[in-house]
Amino acid sequence: MTKDESGHTPVLLHEVVFLLDVRRGDVVLDATLGGGGHAEKLVKGLGGNGLFIGFDADSDALQRTRKVLAHARAPVRLVCGNFRNIGRELERLGVKSMTKALFDLGMSSYQLNLDSGLPAASWAQAGRGFSFKADEPLLMTYAKHPGAEAVTAATIVNTWSEKTLADIIFGFGEERYARRIARAIVERRHKHPFRTSHELAETIREATPRGYRGGRIHPATRTFQALRIAVNDELGALSEGLAAAWKLLAPGGRIAVISFHSLEDRLVKRMFAAWEKDGEGKRLVKKPVVPGREEVIANPRARSAKLRVIEKLKIGA
Repeated sequence: MTKDESGHTPVLLHEVVFLLDVRRGDVVLDATLGGGGHAEKLVKGLGGNGLFIGFDADSDALQRTRKVLAHARAPVRLVCGNFRNIGRELERLGVKSMTKALFDLGMSSYQLNLDSGLPAASWAQAGRGFSFKADEPLLMTYAKHPGAEAVTAATIVNTWSEKTLADIIFGFGEERYARRIARAIVERRHKHPFRTSHELAETIREATPRGYRGGRIHPATRTFQALRIAVNDELGALSEGLAAAWKLLAPGGRIAVISFHSLEDRLVKRMFAAWEKDGEGKRLVKKPVVPGREEVIANPRARSAKLRVIEKLKIGA
């Protein structure tokens, strides 16, 4: 499978290219550049015409994508920012509408610090606490340099109440041992505040039953997911970003979304269904497209990916 500049393998790449059907003259938005794997293929579809606009809150992702697209024939505009601000940023660029958009909601190997094939120095640059397999500062912010007032994962686990922690871990992580984990976090922080992802992961592991520790996924996986969602307000950003993209989408245009957990997928499914019910759009796939066996074997983290695509109907269609 093809890996991008970061060593990350883009998920459902061929399916995205086929269903978005990028053509010469399109205005294409990639709301989550990552390592630029999808972007590279989408830009090729433009030929020398149209416009490609790429977003990412992570400045490192923009640098990687800039290298990937250095020889693109079509004009390229890259924006360092959250995709919830698509409307404002496109207005700033003078772009009034677009025809294709992709939201890939997965974490890149670079951010996770896993399976990237990058040298240790690059791993150190990537470490922001997303991975429980490394000893990293407990940030979990997509922005490389969060402001002094930014809420980080350390802020949450060291200061928020036990009840709020349990609610977040259960609600955003769908973790059945949320209360046990929240209690263990509060007990541990009274002795020593959490500073690194490894410290947190060990506390979570010790708080769960022995049988849970030997499962297919690490016992900290769901809690880390919950904290990442809370820190970055991922569901709120997704709702706002999709709504803004839909408003700017030209009739006949398409939006594709790759989600990786049920909370995201339910939100996307609900929004797509509402647009279809109102006669504004048509879902191109009634059931989400999922990776085939070959892709999952080659890239195990693709196993939870779901791709949904909707087309905006032309007026009077």
